Amino acid sequence: MIRLKESEALLDADCWDGAYYLCGYAIECALKACISKKTKEHDFPPPRSTIEKYYTHNLKLLMESAGLDVQLKIDMKSDPELEVNWYAAVAWNESSRYEKHGNKQAQDLHLAVNDPNHGVLKWLKQHW
Repeated sequence: MIRLKESEALLDADCWDGAYYLCGYAIECALKACISKKTKEHDFPPPRSTIEKYYTHNLKLLMESAGLDVQLKIDMKSDPELEVNWYAAVAWNESSRYEKHGNKQAQDLHLAVNDPNHGVLKWLKQHW
């Protein structure tokens, strides 16, 4: 994913704020890809109330809109590390682009998103 790759470049350049923001944004994009996958040809355009659910940056709401929230809860029960990673990711929000984030925060979010065994992105890729 391009946003994750950009985040990694920012981590390498010690640009923690941007790296943190783009890690969260990568999850937002992945969730919107999951939503897009479940949209059928004749489902478009969806009702306005549905569209408003998609036009958000709230990761929890996007997980629900993707119809993956129940599966995530099930998988987190058997994978506590995924649960920790999801709660780290869901703490992200769009206004984080205006906030200061240190090295540890950026690295922690990057690991939560990109952990090769229990990462949020790895889990989402199974569903898009």
